[in-house]
Order: sequence, then structure tokens, then C-alpha cells
Amino acid sequence: MGALSGLERLLQSQRGDLFPWVPVLFGCGILWFFSLKHDPTQTERCLLAASAALACVVLVIRRGRGLSAFAAMALLVGVAGFGAAQLRASLVAAPVLEFRLYGAVEGRVVGTDRSVRDRLRVTLDQLRIDRLSPQDTPARVRISLADGVSAPAIGARVMTTAHLMPLQGPVEPRGFDFRRHAWFQKLGAVGYTRVPVLLVEEPGGDLAIARMRAALSGAIRSRMAPETAGFAAAITTGERADIPQAELDALRASNLAHLLAISGLHMGLLAGVVFGGIRLGFALMPPVAMRFPVKKLAALVALAAAASYLLISGGQVASTRAFVMVAVMLCAVVLDRRALSLRAVALAALLILALRPESLLGPGFQMSFAATTALIAVFSALQAWQLPPSVWWARGAVGVVLSSVVAGIATAPFAAAHFNQLSQFGLLANVLAVPVMGLLVVPSAVLALCLAPIGGGWIGLWGMDLGIRWILWVAGWVAGMDGAMRPVEMPPPSVLGLIAFGGIMLAVWRGPFRWSGTIAICAGLLIWSQASRPVVLISAEGGLVGVMTEQGRALSRSRGQGFAASRWAENDGTLLTQEDAAALWPDPAVLPDWGHTLKGRHAVLALPDGAWLIHVMGKAAHAAPIPCVPDIIVVSDRADKLPLTGGCRVMDAVTLRKTGSLALLADGRWLTARKVAGDRAWTLRDQGE
Repeated sequence: MGALSGLERLLQSQRGDLFPWVPVLFGCGILWFFSLKHDPTQTERCLLAASAALACVVLVIRRGRGLSAFAAMALLVGVAGFGAAQLRASLVAAPVLEFRLYGAVEGRVVGTDRSVRDRLRVTLDQLRIDRLSPQDTPARVRISLADGVSAPAIGARVMTTAHLMPLQGPVEPRGFDFRRHAWFQKLGAVGYTRVPVLLVEEPGGDLAIARMRAALSGAIRSRMAPETAGFAAAITTGERADIPQAELDALRASNLAHLLAISGLHMGLLAGVVFGGIRLGFALMPPVAMRFPVKKLAALVALAAAASYLLISGGQVASTRAFVMVAVMLCAVVLDRRALSLRAVALAALLILALRPESLLGPGFQMSFAATTALIAVFSALQAWQLPPSVWWARGAVGVVLSSVVAGIATAPFAAAHFNQLSQFGLLANVLAVPVMGLLVVPSAVLALCLAPIGGGWIGLWGMDLGIRWILWVAGWVAGMDGAMRPVEMPPPSVLGLIAFGGIMLAVWRGPFRWSGTIAICAGLLIWSQASRPVVLISAEGGLVGVMTEQGRALSRSRGQGFAASRWAENDGTLLTQEDAAALWPDPAVLPDWGHTLKGRHAVLALPDGAWLIHVMGKAAHAAPIPCVPDIIVVSDRADKLPLTGGCRVMDAVTLRKTGSLALLADGRWLTARKVAGDRAWTLRDQGE
């Protein structure tokens, strides 16, 4: 009882600062939903509803007081998060393609972008697909276009002949699951075409905002240099299709790629420029400024500008998240509340999680709120600290450097975990580039928009061009430094949770107990540093095998299965190319006498437990006799029955379709992607049913 009383007193001491924990508990409910190995049954849903009702009864009886009331509120918020995630997953449910298909595809263009291989892609909805009934037709598909084919207009109805494929699972167990990501985009298939795209119908009256975005991007491209137009279009309309791949690589290596995403930085800068400009304009008219609440009027105008920016940018998850944060803060100004506070950040996080629960799992949400929370916590703690009057000129520089340091430290673990890389000189690049973004590029964009109706938009575009050239130069210079980018291996599942919890404790909790957050952060980093990668990885289609060696992961082939090879290298935290990794394959000096001589293309591996793994590749190898004794595992990328007799274990395309990718862990356990992902709505295709 003493411990419970102490816990109650501890919570009572935080009573005025508990609201920031509401989105944390809500997020725990969302994580609970996504961690399940099966979709909730009717019985489980009824139990959750009953527990929520019981929590409400406890709150009424206890009148919101006591430890039981705290526990009931935590349960109620967690169940609400679980329910929001389940509702969202049900609302976006749509058919997914279950087999490869080649045929005519007709649909409406709703988006264009570029793949990691710099191929132009279109996203289509309102589809008609050969050999698919309407009830089996996906809501959306994404198709890579042939080289030299220009992007069709947004809203146009087009037709082409395409190769469509089902959505692929993780390249390794516990890896990124694209199927789940695509489920919440209603994306049911991906593919490519090697023929032109034919126009069936011109854009109609729908998708007016999307067509306006496309027209604005086209105007920017026609009036700016090619090397800066893509960047300008990306930060204005969210269209990245025209950014050269070399620029993207440099921006990523220098930790400046976040400038391309229309996030809190852009939305905040835009709202700040409009808010400051309106207040300055009113200040030049003292009679008006004295009679009217100009600060509130400026906040309302800035809110309208931010809403317009949200529409122009396409309303993507990142820009929606940023708008909600800015809107909450501007509404606080209108209501005479503190604009920049942890309560405002918590409210923004809660709204976003309620609308898009899946965003909790993405790097955008995690990095955005990590940076914002850390900045508010640090600058609130430093409010009493002031620079001497003699160095007032250094205040802005100190603010920029401190902001970059705090945001960089707060987002570094999440960036490293999601992108498997850490920019060594990202702080330097951000200190040199972010002020130019805020002082020149964004104000110039606002100026271009304001002057465009009278033909003066070129003035703002000239300013944008100047600032973007500086940012790109900084990116190229920093990316060219030795060791600019450090690869980082994929962390275990618990690491980010520990780091996030520790960071929230440090930022939100009042009193000495807040420093316990450092223990959670250190525990997460320690687990990360001691984690071991799988000894053996087998791709989902059996086309590639990777074994960990002292020099890095060796691969069974030097060509083919390039996507899996590159993702494995990133998750291992190495920079090995597939060719270099194939050269590391540890061919055994002496093979046991299996009674057969291996022929054709094959790769043999001695496993730590004494078994042998044979990766069979090519027609000749599959046609030749293959050893099959109990201590042999045969991996094949074919569904044809192999000429095997004996007790060997076979992992062919049929078996791997059911299990997904495989991993042999350091403790000798085999882990399958299906076991990790479970039987969820977005994984049912892999059940073989």
C-alpha cells in the first residue's frame, strides 16, 4: 500500500501537467492494435468496450480522484487509441491484387512521383483492369512509366498495358512492411509499363485542387532554372518528380532532405512570415493598431494562409500534421493562450493520431514531434537566461545554432532507425542552410504568390532561386566531405519506444523524477549497440541468400534481387554493393560426400549448427541431382518440384510464399516474416488461402 500511496502522490504532483501524456497513452493504444498478430475478433472488441465502460464508471464514482481514477483514465484513453486505429483500418479497406497480371489498365491520374530508381510513376484510381471483376479491382494502383514518357495531367483518364504485381512483404522479418503502408493509402497493386500511356479523357471538373497544384508546379518549372525548379516545386506544391537524383542524394547525405518535406518548418515559416508581415503593416497605421486587436487579426490571416498552403501542397500526412500544429498555436494566440507550449503540441499530436493513427509508425510523425517537443522544453528552461546586452547581435546566431543542435539530437535516433544512416556533419549543413530557408526562400515564395496577379511574381522567384542555389551548394559541399554519412544498423523493436519514453519524461515531467528518462534513453541505446543481426537471411521469393561474415553480409549472387540486397545492406549498417557482397561468399574448402556432384549455378553455406544450406539457381542447377539428406536445407526460387529424394528441408517459391522472408538468428532460431507480421488484413495474401 505504501508504494501505491507514493505513486498516487507522484501523479497528484503532476496534476496540472498530465495532459501531454494523453497522446502518449492514445499512441500506446494504437501500438497495441498494430502489434497484434491477428485482427481483433468480435469477442475481443466487446471486451474492450466493456473495459472502457468500466473505466467510465470508476471515473464517475471516484470523481476523477485517486489512483484508480488515474488508471481508469489511462485505460480509457488507450482503448480510444486502439479503437481509432481499428476504425481507420476498416475505413480504408480495399481489394488488393493477389497474383501477377499483364493486361490493359485504365484509370484516372491522381498523382505522380519518382521511384528510388528515378523512374516516373503515376497513381491511378477509378480503375478498369482486364480479367478483374469490379469487386476484385483495387482502389488504386501505382505504375512506373517507360523512359521518355511524360507525366499525364492530373485528373486525366488514361490507359496503358502494364505488368501488375501484388504488394511485397518485408525483405526480412521485422523489416519495413510496405503492405501495411500501402493499405492505408488504398494502394492495391504496383507495376510497370513499357508502352506509351494513352489519353482516354481530358481532366474534368473534379480534382480541381490537384490540377491547380500541377499548374503551379508547371509555372515554377517554366520560370526557374532546372537545377532549382524541382526544389522550388517540392516546397510549394509537394511535387518532387523534377528533383534530380544527384540533388536528392546530396540533400540526404547532408541531413537537409527534411527541407523538401512540407512539414512543421515550412508551415511554421509561412505562418510566421504572414503573421509578422500583417502585424508590421498594422504597426505602420497607429490609429488602426490602437483600436483593433491586430495580433488576433494577424493570427487569423496567418491561419488562412496556412490552410491555403495545406490545399496547395496536396494535404499529405506531413503537411496535415504541420498544419494542425500551426493551427493549434495560432488559435491559442486568438484565445489569449500561450502559443508555444507542450499542451499545444500534445493537442496537435492527439488530433493527428485520431485522424491518421497509422502516422504514429512513420518517421515524419516521430521526428516532427520529437523536434518540436525538445525545442519547446529546452527554450522554456532557458527563458531566464539572457545574453549580455553588449552581445545582443549574437542572439539570433545563438538561437539558430541552439535550435539546430536540439532538433538534431532529438531527431537523430529516429532518423538513424528509419533511414539506417546518420549525417556526421548535418549540424553544420543545417546551421548554414536553415536560416536562408527562413529568411529568403519562404518569404520570397510568399512574395511571388502575392505579386503574381500583377505580373511581379518573378521578383519572388528570383529570391527563391538565389536561396535554393545556396542550399544546394551547402548540401553538395557537406555531402562531399569524407565520412559525411555514417551507416547505422536496424535497431531491435524496443529501442525507439525506450528512447521516446525517456525523451518525453525529460520534456514533460516536473521534479527530480524527470531524470529517470535518461535511464530509459541509455537503456535503449545500450540495447541498440549490443544488438546482433541475423546470421542468415533468405529473400521472400528464394532468389537471394545472405550470410553474415566478419567483413559484412555475403550474398549468394552478384546480380538480381537488387532491392532485397540493398535493403539488407542498409539494415546491416554497411555500404557494401551487391557485387562486393557476392565476392565475400564463404565457399567451403571441403564439401561432405553427399553422393552427388553439384552442377550449374549454386551457392553452398555451412551453418553454425552443423547443417548445410544450398542455394540452387538457374535451369541447369535445378535439372541436376541435388543432395537431400536431413542436415541439408535447399533454397530455390522456383515453384517447380525439384528432383529430390530424402529428408532434406526444401524452401522453394511455394514454401516461401507462405512464410515470407526468413532469418536465422544468432541463437539458432528461424524467424519468418509471416510470424512477425501475423494474419492481419494487409497480410492475408501470404497465408496461401
